[in-house]
Amino acid sequence: MRMEHHEEPSGKRITVEIASIDLNFQAFELDTGTPTGGKIAKVAGFKADQHPCVMQWRDDGDLEELRAQEEADLRNGKKFIVAESDGTNRITIEGEARDWPADEISGAVIRKLGRIAAERSIYLERAGEPDRLVEDGDIIKIKKDGVEQFRSSKPDFWELNVQGKKIVSVTPVISVVDALTRAGFDPNAWIIILKVQGQPKRQLAVGDDIDLSAPGIEKIRLTPTDVSNGEARPAPSRDFALLEIDESYLDGLGLRWETRTSDGHRWLIINDYPLPAGYTATSTTLALMIPPTYPQSEIDMFYAYPTVQRVTGGAIPATEAVQSIGGLPFQRWSRHRGSVGPWNPQRDNVATHLALVESALAKEVGE
Repeated sequence: MRMEHHEEPSGKRITVEIASIDLNFQAFELDTGTPTGGKIAKVAGFKADQHPCVMQWRDDGDLEELRAQEEADLRNGKKFIVAESDGTNRITIEGEARDWPADEISGAVIRKLGRIAAERSIYLERAGEPDRLVEDGDIIKIKKDGVEQFRSSKPDFWELNVQGKKIVSVTPVISVVDALTRAGFDPNAWIIILKVQGQPKRQLAVGDDIDLSAPGIEKIRLTPTDVSNGEARPAPSRDFALLEIDESYLDGLGLRWETRTSDGHRWLIINDYPLPAGYTATSTTLALMIPPTYPQSEIDMFYAYPTVQRVTGGAIPATEAVQSIGGLPFQRWSRHRGSVGPWNPQRDNVATHLALVESALAKEVGE
C-alpha cells in the first residue's frame, strides 16, 4: 500500500519508459510525478474500452500491476509494460514469481525480465516433461493451469552447426580442424565461413579456434575450393567484410570475388567478370574501390585488368589512367553518377554500382 503522496513541482515534466510485451521501451513525457495506471495507458495510446493491463517494472525486478486509478510511485522505477489483456498469467523466473499480461512470452523477454546473462541457457520446467531449452527467438504459450517455471543454467555442452550437421562440444572452445573432422569434412578442402548473428561473415583458417560461448554464433558454411589441373585454387582473400546484401548478390551471381587492402585502398576484386560482345576478351578482372565509410560514401568509377579493348580498335574515352592494385596495372574507367541520380546510402550498394559498370561497358560497344 502506498502511504505517501509525492507530487512533482508544477510544470516539471517527467520522462518514463513504456513498452508492450516485447519489452522494446520508448520514452514518454508526463506532466505529473504520480501518474495513474490509466494515465500511463492513455499516454501509450490505449483507450479505456480496450481494458489495458498496466504493469510497473520496478528497479528491483518485480512486476506490479497498476489499476486504472492507482498511482505509481516512480521512486520504485520508471518502466511500464502496457498490453491489451483480459487477465494475467503467473510465471516464475529463477524462482521469482511474476504476473505476465499475455498468453505467450518469448525467450528474449524472459531473459530481459530475469536479467539472465547471454551465456546462460534458459529452460522451461514442467512436471512430467523433460526440461525444454528456450532459445531467445522461441515463443512459449503459457499454460492456464499452474505456474510456468523458467530457470537458467550454465550450459555443460555447446552445439555448432557445420554445413547443416550439428556437433556437440563439452568445451566452449573448439578448433576448426576438430569441428570439421567431427562433422565428416576434410578441413583442407573447403573455404570455411563463420556466421555470427549481427556481424559480417568471417573466413576462418584451418588453424583457428571457435569460441562457442560467444553470443550469436549461428553456423559454419563451407564452400568447395575450385580445382584446376589437379591443383586447388587458393581461398579468396577476405581482408574486410562487405554488406550482407553485397555478399549475397555476388554469391548469387556465381562470381568468384575477394576483398583486399592494397596500395592504401580497400578493393573488391571480381575475377572473370563477363564482358559484352565487341571487346577483344570475353571477361576481365574487375575492381571497385570501397571507401572506409561505405555505404555512407559512394563507390566511384571501376577498374579492369588487363586493359579492356574494343574489337574495332580506337581509344575508349576516360580510360587512360592506370591504377596499381597488388602490383598489377588496372585500367581506370572514369565513370561517375550524374546529378539526376546521386548516390543514396539507403538504396545504393555494390549491386547498383555494378549496374553502372554493366551499362558503361555496353555503351562503348554500342549495346
